[in-house]
Amino acid sequence: MKKMKLDQNRAPIYEALQRFRQMRVVPFDVPGHKRGRGNPELTAFLGERCVSLDVNSMKPLDNLCHPISVIREAEELAADAFGAAHAFLMVGGTTSSVQSMVLTACKRGDEIILPRNVHRSVINALVLCGAVPVYVNPDVDQKLGISLGMTRESLAKAIREHPSAVAVLVNNPTYYGVCSDLRSIVRMAHEAGMLCLADEAHGTHFYFGTSMPVSAMEAGADMASVSMHKSGGSLTQSSLLLCGPNIHAGYVRQIINLTQTTSGSYLLMSSLDISRRNLALRGRQVFHGVEDMAEYAREEVNAIGGYYAFGKELRNGNSVFDFDPTKLSINTRSIGLAGIEVYDILRDEYDIQIEFGDIGNILAYLSMGDRVQELERLVSALAEIRRRYQRDSSDLLKQEYIDPIVVTSPQEAFYAEKVSLPLRETEGQVCSEFVMCYPPGIPILAPGERITREILDYIEFAKDKGCSMTGPEDPDILRLNVLK
Repeated sequence: MKKMKLDQNRAPIYEALQRFRQMRVVPFDVPGHKRGRGNPELTAFLGERCVSLDVNSMKPLDNLCHPISVIREAEELAADAFGAAHAFLMVGGTTSSVQSMVLTACKRGDEIILPRNVHRSVINALVLCGAVPVYVNPDVDQKLGISLGMTRESLAKAIREHPSAVAVLVNNPTYYGVCSDLRSIVRMAHEAGMLCLADEAHGTHFYFGTSMPVSAMEAGADMASVSMHKSGGSLTQSSLLLCGPNIHAGYVRQIINLTQTTSGSYLLMSSLDISRRNLALRGRQVFHGVEDMAEYAREEVNAIGGYYAFGKELRNGNSVFDFDPTKLSINTRSIGLAGIEVYDILRDEYDIQIEFGDIGNILAYLSMGDRVQELERLVSALAEIRRRYQRDSSDLLKQEYIDPIVVTSPQEAFYAEKVSLPLRETEGQVCSEFVMCYPPGIPILAPGERITREILDYIEFAKDKGCSMTGPEDPDILRLNVLK
């Protein structure tokens, strides 16, 4: 029997908070700032209206750990809007959503098939639960130096060689906007008796755009992590975990409650509630405009010369099955500058903050709050940067992605006896920690992987160019922890 569509004009958490504000309740509970009165500097900074809604769970406002009223209604509305059987409001960012997804599917010793160009949160989940990764190394675009999607052939090979794996995880899309053949991946996983999980941190708009790549729920995936605070408009750190009909929602709630706070922020939850309503009512119109802006920007950037703002022309039916049309990903190598150098110049000299820059590319993240006049300012700045700074590109590294040599599981390596060595003395050793540029937060090295000269060259090059390197105990990354 088909479910009745819910009233997407509703925003139950927001409505409950509005009612609560009018009640003028005397607070003998936490938080200790007591609606801001106890911390006037914080109230002056954030505003009385905001701080007065930073409240604790109570009967009229429900409880995120065990929702039975307004939070439950908000989750039902989110599931309805995104075409899922169940949805969970997540207040620990999409990191908590991804980790809950992996921990639901996997236990210690289970194998999970995944591309190596995943966000560190996926591998963190393997450290926590002891599951073993079966990496499908993605194809690489040699001109752009970026990793692409998971091919059908590589997945079929992984399934053949690891028939007892419990799940397949796929990015939808990658940070650069590349999408795999998700429908085929879902079908192949299910035929092999495996779950299909999707990291949709950068794919919220797929559910509402008119000519977007297929969303995970539409493709039949079992679970998807959706980063509402990225393109969905909610507050930073708010996210959704979506589940299909074959996933036991009660068990997922138990998994979420292993790691998620028992003091869920009502600022974050109400932002999810309001943003979901906005997307359900206006999302198609909004993202149609974002897509048009991105296409205009790609044409303008490519007209400058030297830069390459890539898009749907990369599609090849497999490793680039589709492309996110809202992504403004720009390759900078031909003007002789690393992406991170262009990133720094834009911020320091033009007051333009873009999403990220790495060795060969930059990404300007476009969404509902952008305007054409700001895009024109970006294009103008890029043209001027080319004129002022262009140089020979022969000394630039080409590769963003290096195939890993996996020696042991992330959990075993992370908790093993280890020793700290100077960076260049670690060649040939097995790493016990993460090294990554953030963003995008895709590990260059993960626990359990062999350290090679190529990887060390990449780390030193990225540091020299100014990439924000994170992960190791040593914040300067002059030393790495390796297995004894």
